[in-house]
Amino acid sequence: MIVLGSDHGGLELKAAVQQVLEERGIKAQDMGTGNDDSVDYPDFAGKVALAVSSGEAECGVLICGTGIGMSIAANKYPGVRAALVTDEYMAQMAKEHNNANILVMGGRVMSDEAARRLVQVWLDTEYEGGRHQRRLDKIARIEEDVRNGRL
Repeated sequence: MIVLGSDHGGLELKAAVQQVLEERGIKAQDMGTGNDDSVDYPDFAGKVALAVSSGEAECGVLICGTGIGMSIAANKYPGVRAALVTDEYMAQMAKEHNNANILVMGGRVMSDEAARRLVQVWLDTEYEGGRHQRRLDKIARIEEDVRNGRL
């Protein structure tokens, strides 16, 4: 299952992402927001990141105005690799090299069609592993050191 979240700045783009997932027969859960009232992006980044971090969801998509705030907030959760992407190459590399489990985009800086393409590329790309896993393991050790007060 994929979990989706946005603030008011990403609401319209989230609808385009939902359409892509529906077309592909992928089950998705929308974790908010549901209207264009001003809200705080960390609240929705947290819902999606917690679902991914805990294993409740396989992966997620987050959208705010630029994607910057969502990516910062989501990456505070253990095991989350939230990647802010702006083009197809970044979406591919986010998965292929970084095994990004949350895709982050900016609702005010890209078109619906661009977002649709980025989601498709990210979903279709396989994680390469190999030398990239060594790097992800180092990130996991940093997270563990922080949790255990060693950093």
